[in-house]
Amino acid sequence: MNTTDLSQTPIAEEGNFEVQLNKSGQILQVTKDQSILKVLQDAGHDVPFSCSEGICGTCLTPVVAGKPDHWDMYLTPEEQEKGDCIMVCCSRSQTARLVLDL
Repeated sequence: MNTTDLSQTPIAEEGNFEVQLNKSGQILQVTKDQSILKVLQDAGHDVPFSCSEGICGTCLTPVVAGKPDHWDMYLTPEEQEKGDCIMVCCSRSQTARLVLDL
């Protein structure tokens, strides 16, 4: 049995990672050329968004586990350091799995 906690494992070299939706348990693959928002939309999830550039804060999503890689300009450095939310339009993951409160 593999007990590796992917939410604590560093992201793979190629930049791909998984997003797990906490409420359903669904796991989605995010490649290096995709945004989390696009992957969520492609899977049929209605996530609010507006600017798609990490400026407005509309797509702010709570993080349950994993370490976000913040690429936004909305959160303060202190908020980014907490790691408890992410702008899914532009930010990525520093861990192999990011669990979102969706």
